[in-house]
Amino acid sequence: MSFVGLPYRWGGDDPMSGFDCSGLVLEILEAAGCGPGRDMTADGLYHYYVDQPGVTKVLGGKGIFGALAFYGEERCSHVAFCLDDKYCIEAGGGNSKTTDLSSAIRQNAFVRLRPIRKRKDLNIILRGIVK
Repeated sequence: MSFVGLPYRWGGDDPMSGFDCSGLVLEILEAAGCGPGRDMTADGLYHYYVDQPGVTKVLGGKGIFGALAFYGEERCSHVAFCLDDKYCIEAGGGNSKTTDLSSAIRQNAFVRLRPIRKRKDLNIILRGIVK
């Protein structure tokens, strides 16, 4: 929760300069001891975890704390960390042009809490990553 309010930064992976969506999720997973140990995009995270033992695909429901919500039409272009059955923490609002604080401010792009289903392009939720 201490990351809430930090600026979004494309390619960002640390709390000092900002996070993008996968950078934030990777930081959370590493802190929980279950990260992949390397940098990955949202789509890379999906493909890394989808076939791991104990990981299941769900569309929501009970018991999804620690699940990863993946968004996108053709491929996973966004990822968020599920805090409970309704809310997630995400780094959002930015894009590839959000590379500094002033652009993050202009775009209202930051780490924030959002309803999991706020975005219409929810693709799948992977449960069982954080035990």
